[in-house]
Formats: sequence, structure tokens, C-alpha cells
Amino acid sequence: MDRIHLQDGRHIGLSQYGDLEGFPVFFFHGTPGSRVMFLDDDPISKELGIRLISLDRPGFGLSDPQPNRTILDWAQDVQEVADHLDISHFSVIGVSGGGAFAAGCAYQLPDRILSAALVSSTTPFQDGKPPKSMLKENKIAFFLSKRMPWLLKASYRAQKKLIEKKPEKFKKLTKKGNKHLHPSDRQFLQTDEQLELMMRHLYEATRQSVDECIHEPDLLSRSWAFDMKDIQIPVDVWHGKEDQMAPFAEIESIAPNIPNAKMHYIEQAGHFLTDIDDVWRDILLSLKKRAEHQVHI
Repeated sequence: MDRIHLQDGRHIGLSQYGDLEGFPVFFFHGTPGSRVMFLDDDPISKELGIRLISLDRPGFGLSDPQPNRTILDWAQDVQEVADHLDISHFSVIGVSGGGAFAAGCAYQLPDRILSAALVSSTTPFQDGKPPKSMLKENKIAFFLSKRMPWLLKASYRAQKKLIEKKPEKFKKLTKKGNKHLHPSDRQFLQTDEQLELMMRHLYEATRQSVDECIHEPDLLSRSWAFDMKDIQIPVDVWHGKEDQMAPFAEIESIAPNIPNAKMHYIEQAGHFLTDIDDVWRDILLSLKKRAEHQVHI
């Protein structure tokens, strides 16, 4: 099963990894992104007894678009998917742009979600503007999504065409490029396997069109319609201290306001924390332990 039919007629795409009989954890990809997380399976999820359910948000991958969607609308979709899979309680992970949607679910579904992890997460913008400490390339993308969406769309279309028509050239350019990334992130774009996974992930993100690559940054820059301090369930915040894509200074300022949060700040690490095996294992372990503690209370 790779698509689930929702009550309003839309479909949500998903991929499952790890132990399919294990503890359920829903994974929310970054912006842009897709349900594709691994080329085959995730041995760490399997080892820890975790059923990792990775979802495409509306307009990405196999999920139908949802016009005028909000961050909080996503919680309804997740609840429907959980009901369809006969899952009563679960945890969630949101990475980068997906962190906003994980936070929204944690706020909206405290009776269903046992714990949440915000990994390299974006934070609410002040007055719709990206923080000064954000990487220049990311700030430009947010600016274009609002002021010149046609230009950003053209850029993503060119990338999509390169992936489809000249995949080897795309991999070569990716391996040599991305000089703006922190060295700890750039190292994860050097092997054929890593480049193949990234290419497959991005191909799925734009499978239908590149429209959501432009729409979601604009959505993230608007009011989230809830306050992080009103999240009551246990939250783990994981962030690299050298992250400039989702600036560390911003999450460091906001995280202490979440009532039941634990902060895990990683020295000498950038944005791609889930690519570090030891950190990925710690994220999943902590999420599972926090959930088990909730069940026993």
C-alpha cells in the first residue's frame, strides 16, 4: 500500500520502513521533500522495533494537492491515515520544514500522539521574514516564493528536467557543488548511494509538479496559528549547532518555551542530522522511551 484514500477524496502517499509490527512513528519530510527516506530499508528502525511511516504532504510525491492548506490541516490528514492503519497512538518526527507540521500535530492531537521530535526544525518567522542568521541561499528561496514565484518555479523545473534527462550530470554537479553547505552536511553528498537517494527523493518531491516547492515555503513563512508554548506532549528538539539552513540561534531561543521539551544540541553538526547513524538511533530511541513513559503514567 503506497496511497491512502481520505474522506475528502484526496490521497496521501506513504512508504513504510523498519519493523512493520513495531512501535509506530510518523515521519514528516523537509521542504521540498517526499516519503522516500532510504533506497531499501532502515536497519536502525528495524533493530529498535520501530515502524517508520513516512508520508508525502499534499502536492508532493503521491499525495494530492490541497488548495489553501494550513499547517494545522496536516494534523487531520495524519489522524485519518492513523485511523486507516488502525493505529491508536503513535509518535511523530518532523525534519527541517517538516518540523512545523510535527509541532502542529503535537499541538492538535495530544490524545493520539505520545511524543514528538523536531529535528533541524524551522521556526516561526517574525513578520513573515526569514531570520538574519539563515543561510543566504535559503533566504533567497523564501523571498522568491513570495515575490517572484515564477523564477523559483523555473529553477525547480530545470532541476527536475536534469534529474529526468541527465541523472549522471545531476549527481556530478551535486557532488561538486553545494559549497554553501557546512562541511558536515556536504560529506553526505559524496557517494553514489547518497546521491542516488537524494535524486530519488527530489524526483518524488516534484513527481506531480514543482508547485508545492514554491507554495510550502510561503506557507511556512506565514503565521502558524498556534504557539509552541502551548504544546503539552513530550517533545525532543534535535539541532546541529552549525546549522544555518534552519538557524541554531532561532531554535535555541524558542525551544525552552515548550513546556515538556528536552534539547539535544549536536556539536560540529549542520542540518542533515538524520544522516548521522548514531544521532538517528538516539532520535528514535529517545522518541520511543518518551512514548513508553507516557503510556506508563
